[in-house]
Amino acid sequence: MKNILLALSSGLLLALSWPTNGFSLLSFIGFVPLLFAEFNLRKSELKRNNLKLFGLAYLSFLVWNLITTYWLYFSTPFGGVFAILANSLLMSLVFLIYHIIAKRVAFTAASSFFIALWLSFEKLHLSWEFSWPWLNLGNVFAEDVYLIQWYEYTGTFGGSLWVLISNFILFKGILLYIQHKDSKILMRTGLRFFLILGIPIVVSLLIKPEMNSENTIETLSLQPNIDPYTEKYNTNDEGISRSLIDLAEPLLTNQPQLLIAPETVFAEGIDIKNYRYSHAKLFTEQLLSKNKQLNILFGISMYQIIRDESQISPQSNVFRKGVWFNDYNSAVFKRKNAEHEFYHKSKLVVGVENFPYQSALKPLMGDIMIDLGGTVAKKTTQEERSVFELNNGYSVAPIICYESVYGEFVTGYVSNGANALAIITNDAWWGETQGHKQHWSYARLRAIETRRAIARSANTGISGFIDKDGTVLEKSNYNEKVALSYDLPLYEEETFYVKFGDFIPRISNFLALFILLFAVTRRRK
Repeated sequence: MKNILLALSSGLLLALSWPTNGFSLLSFIGFVPLLFAEFNLRKSELKRNNLKLFGLAYLSFLVWNLITTYWLYFSTPFGGVFAILANSLLMSLVFLIYHIIAKRVAFTAASSFFIALWLSFEKLHLSWEFSWPWLNLGNVFAEDVYLIQWYEYTGTFGGSLWVLISNFILFKGILLYIQHKDSKILMRTGLRFFLILGIPIVVSLLIKPEMNSENTIETLSLQPNIDPYTEKYNTNDEGISRSLIDLAEPLLTNQPQLLIAPETVFAEGIDIKNYRYSHAKLFTEQLLSKNKQLNILFGISMYQIIRDESQISPQSNVFRKGVWFNDYNSAVFKRKNAEHEFYHKSKLVVGVENFPYQSALKPLMGDIMIDLGGTVAKKTTQEERSVFELNNGYSVAPIICYESVYGEFVTGYVSNGANALAIITNDAWWGETQGHKQHWSYARLRAIETRRAIARSANTGISGFIDKDGTVLEKSNYNEKVALSYDLPLYEEETFYVKFGDFIPRISNFLALFILLFAVTRRRK
């Protein structure tokens, strides 16, 4: 019973640390109770310790996942349950591997192994086809950006490392005190714990950047507030176009402006070859007739018919015998005297937009998809991070929805010349829950990592503007039909993180492998 209570305590502490309602500093002690439960089992003479440890870890991580991402259920019950159970399972496997290795090596090696393995697991969640990095530990500070200005060097993995090291310092100190009953141990532990928490915070306060920028562009962010369940796919593109123009028109001037509208706001599905006949194109022409210096960026659902088998890809869908099609979640960009430009979403939502490891799983599962919100379809992506050049010579990145959760992925836009980030999304699938609030707050992490200001347009959810230090400049409310305007700063410098990306997990991969090989090859005492 004691170990069960310890496992529950860890789950609750981690959940209560999470944005946007949580207190992030609880994450620095969140793993400690579970580490004690693991230590108790490791030192006990009970049988089936591995299985018992896995059960305790699963209980802890299930509580954490359930409290922080319960809102997935509002999109689809099956998808929400699957995501919560599966992610808890993966986290528990990491803890089980640590438990096995910790039996064979000293404390320092064991704790180093767990930290490195957890960071490697988080990196896996950013790169494999079952990607779900929502609970990567570095995200916990998304609402406390004054603590993490150094993310411009480390990305969110610096935060994950910070959390993990702090937990093990505290765990070791309490463990030594229990064993030796020496108050000096508590004093040394308290000092170490204070320093590991305090030094990064002091650094963060010292490196907070200057916020003045000589170059700005007035940016309009549209939030049409269309219900995706009852309106979006029952309203034609012509009606959407009228609604967006009515929303934007009062804010249009004769000055250079950037207008952004949400992900797949034009949802009927347009053949790329026939785009020139679409209401989406007419929408851009009507806006440009009101402001010839306008730059327009919005989301659209598109497809491409393919009749030549040599042109299909693994992501192509079969329409009928001899005919295939690519299905795109795209962004469209248009300015005066330039052709329409397209970007096709590259980071896809599991199940909704892709079928993970299709060649292996489809023979087993058929066409079952894990619907986490939206229209179930297998989308086609592009590899290159496109940026769109504004008519003032600067460039903007088109980031579509889920892509904004991926730090190193977003740096690709900046490396390609983006001076500002535009996030277009639809967060209405989850209702008025923590889902859309967390998604908004994660954008603040991208601003710090890249030192780029962000304009965000949500169908509903939170639209608004964020400066390069993560400061919220202006934002909308949920379930509000509104158009916002702000002079968005344009920046040019590249951060260390933009240049070198996720170097921390790359180092962790080698460290975890080295300790693993050492543990399995050494003779156990």
